[in-house]
Amino acid sequence: MSTLNDNLSSLADELLSAGCIKFGEFTLKSGLKSPIYIDLRRIISYPKLLEQIGAAYLPLLKDLKFDRLAGLPYAAIPIATAVSLQGNYPMIYPRKEVKTYGTKAEIEGDFHAGETALVIDDLATTGGSKFEAIEKLTAVGLKVKDVVVLVDRQSGAKQSLEQAGYAMYAVLTITQLLDHWEATGKVGKDKIEETRKFLKDTK
Repeated sequence: MSTLNDNLSSLADELLSAGCIKFGEFTLKSGLKSPIYIDLRRIISYPKLLEQIGAAYLPLLKDLKFDRLAGLPYAAIPIATAVSLQGNYPMIYPRKEVKTYGTKAEIEGDFHAGETALVIDDLATTGGSKFEAIEKLTAVGLKVKDVVVLVDRQSGAKQSLEQAGYAMYAVLTITQLLDHWEATGKVGKDKIEETRKFLKDTK
């Protein structure tokens, strides 16, 4: 039996069938060979899935205090947009590259110094990209307290953010996904075991 509620079970299975999470052999940016590959950029091609993802963030946001969502480029901008539309939250985003013309904005969207931005991202691994974004947001006078991601790979991001004074929340963790797919038989037991071992060894 899956331990996920119906909404999250359905979301987990949709991520699998859309190819956002794949099992096989993949070479990561670090050069490591991984039995799992998470590519959440694909969700933009599946509008219903994107809508489902937007809705899945809402329960985590209801107890957090913030003025605007800050979606991280590029993968999380459509996710933050989906959350913004469903929760009626205003949104901004820090640019990856600063514009060298026009307004030369580092942050796109309307905001005021002193407001609190809630960081929305797709995936948490070590937390490095989150710190870069937080730096850009705080440099213009915004406050950041919380980061919310779709999938936590459980590779140290939560701990490193907490040590720096930020809280991180995840819609789903890699452990929950693997347990769910194992319980429902959606992914072969050997692939699940191999992935668990890989994640443990690369922590």
